[in-house]
Amino acid sequence: MKAADGDDSDLTGPGRSAESARRSADLIGLPTPWADGVTMAVRVENLTVQFNGFNALDGITHTFEPGTSTAVMGINGSGKTTLLETIAGLVRPAFGRIDGVGERLAYVCQHPPTTWMPLTAGEVLAMGRYRERGLIGRFRTGDRAVMHSAAQRLHVDHLLKSSFGELSGGQQQRVRIAQMLASDPQLLLLDEPITGLDIPSQDRILAMIEGCSRRGATVVLTTHHLDEARHCDFVMLLANRLIASGRPEEMFTEERLRQAFGERLLGDHAHHSHAHDMIVLDDHGHQSRAGHDHTDKAPIQGFGRSPRETH
Repeated sequence: MKAADGDDSDLTGPGRSAESARRSADLIGLPTPWADGVTMAVRVENLTVQFNGFNALDGITHTFEPGTSTAVMGINGSGKTTLLETIAGLVRPAFGRIDGVGERLAYVCQHPPTTWMPLTAGEVLAMGRYRERGLIGRFRTGDRAVMHSAAQRLHVDHLLKSSFGELSGGQQQRVRIAQMLASDPQLLLLDEPITGLDIPSQDRILAMIEGCSRRGATVVLTTHHLDEARHCDFVMLLANRLIASGRPEEMFTEERLRQAFGERLLGDHAHHSHAHDMIVLDDHGHQSRAGHDHTDKAPIQGFGRSPRETH
């Protein structure tokens, strides 16, 4: 993610020192980075995934560098979720290989199971420390501090005694992401992490993602929103194959976006005074406008917008 004004320049991008990563972690209230201060790059090479003879992913080759965030974009069915699931080891590729995925991996899926055990939000959050302590291990002071920090950062500390199943969808999402943060992952995979959330929740999650990449983790997320993707260091455009990848300003051209979104990309709305003149309509009914919030209420060319939920 991009560093805020006034931050040390060595806190952004791959290749930062272990000491600078530790300083970044201290500043943003996250656990101290891993002992060696190094995260391996994740590389997928000629990655092909097939479902019933159809190539959901067709020969994808890409490297996700540590200390960076990447937004994976494309229409529904373009292979975004399949890419995350394959990297996470949940889907077996037909061809190709994946290197650099260690044990400290966290995946937040878009559609979690709807049936839950009778757990409190605090118990769900505590699962993030099971890798360190196991199912029956006693939490130490450091574990509790990590969980408390994660709960505060996602603004769920007041929900920890509530039944997880009775929380709203947005509250559950924030608890699940706090659980992920508490696990201290080196690789974060998030499938549309802010879709359907209110603006404060979106801001908290985007800030968390920025903090994790700044401290050296590798972050890969899927999104339909140009605004969300602009917060990331890199953008991948998928259409079951890799169309292009690069910095957001390189990918957000009409030519590139039309390759990825086709007729879902609406062109020039010149009655606006800003420089960005493209709107992406996704299958969820969202309108993703370069350089805009998603707060306009007027439908465009017959397409309405689903209002953001408030949680």
